[in-house]
Amino acid sequence: MIRWNAILVMALAGLTARADDWPQWFGAKRDGIWHETGLVEKFPAGGPKVLWRQPIGTGYSGPSVAGGKVFVTDFVPGEGTTLPSGGFGGKGKLVGKERIICRDATTGKEAWSAEYPVSYAIGYPAGPRCNPTVDGDRVYTLGAMGDLRCYDAATGKPYWTKNFVTDYAAKTPVWGFASNPVIDGNKLICLAGGSDDRLVIAFDKTTGKELWAVESCQGDFGYCPPMIFEFDGKRQLIIWHSRAVLGLDLETGKRIWRVDFESRYALTAPTPLKVGDDGLFVTSFYNGSLFLKVGADSATVVWKSKAKGELANQTTDLSSIIASPMTDGDYIYGVCSYGQLRCIKAKTGKRVWETMQATRGARTPAKIADEPGPASSERWSNAFLTPQGDRYFLFNEQGDLIIAKLSPKGYEELDRTHLLDPTNTMAGNGRKVIWVHPAYANKCIFVRNDVELICVNLAK
Repeated sequence: MIRWNAILVMALAGLTARADDWPQWFGAKRDGIWHETGLVEKFPAGGPKVLWRQPIGTGYSGPSVAGGKVFVTDFVPGEGTTLPSGGFGGKGKLVGKERIICRDATTGKEAWSAEYPVSYAIGYPAGPRCNPTVDGDRVYTLGAMGDLRCYDAATGKPYWTKNFVTDYAAKTPVWGFASNPVIDGNKLICLAGGSDDRLVIAFDKTTGKELWAVESCQGDFGYCPPMIFEFDGKRQLIIWHSRAVLGLDLETGKRIWRVDFESRYALTAPTPLKVGDDGLFVTSFYNGSLFLKVGADSATVVWKSKAKGELANQTTDLSSIIASPMTDGDYIYGVCSYGQLRCIKAKTGKRVWETMQATRGARTPAKIADEPGPASSERWSNAFLTPQGDRYFLFNEQGDLIIAKLSPKGYEELDRTHLLDPTNTMAGNGRKVIWVHPAYANKCIFVRNDVELICVNLAK
């Protein structure tokens, strides 16, 4: 009996210590939380160990990690094609190819890759935006020009392809297709932007067959990933496009409720956040935030931002452009329009505190670093927030990884280390950035710039 008890304890310990995957945008549970334990409290002297480095092309798409493999997409310019130095100057056509690369997560060795030709005609044309989505033995990618593709995850064999522009008459968004698809059962659900009630499309994930298509949106429809949340016992598909926030039935796509919320320039990029049992929070760069109370068949506005613009002195609650907010239930944490990490009260939107510390680093000019408030050159400054236990890992645009505690009392930085040099020049003002959300899996961080993809050990 003692022997079998010992074996059982060892088996349970093995289950507890099992590494988690990060198979899609925002992780396995699509909640943006790193659920693993046994991680560093502070970084070792000289920084954490880089387990491997591998070359990569340009891209804003983060890696996905599943089944011992890491998947990432990039863009390789064609011969004679040069990327623009600024994002707004980059709407001319750029010819090249988008790729998906599969590597061994332990060694970094390439397992397979696949590619297809593209011609970019978008702003900030430095590669695809969406994470690969890994589901069992298949992996799905969505490129910046609307190429939706399904591959065998083990071999790279292509199963089916769609293009939102040619197949569904979608108009390419100003900054490209950036809405990470979501899987629900046999469905792959996309914010496709198609015309004639084909804004949101559910595909059979195995065959690519259209199962249902619903809703419309005039003009640029936006960039927000579809999310699935349960309210009052009912699972709902949450769609936030440039005109409104919607709750849809997952099986049919039928609209359950709609709350209008106009977003200037369609900047609906941050992921919607469920707060508590019945709260839903969205935040945009120009229009600030909206907080809804959602039930099984309706949604009502609790509060709406009084922001008068995106400038630092015009924002009130939270006006995010890239990073998705996080919550502890009573408070919401997020990065505002000029790099201010803010804490606001969830139920009212009232600001509790803000700091510039998380988005700054060694590349911040000393004159700016000494100021408590943001400089004009810090427009769009960013850090991605990932809760882990009772603390957060923050990866900022300068390539720093930070361990910090966020609470209503303030921002407490515990440690930071530099992982990667920023390479993207499209933020302007001579500022180089990394606008890529990392993957956290196998007690490691997987992150890339426009030159290399790295795996860094963060085990205790």
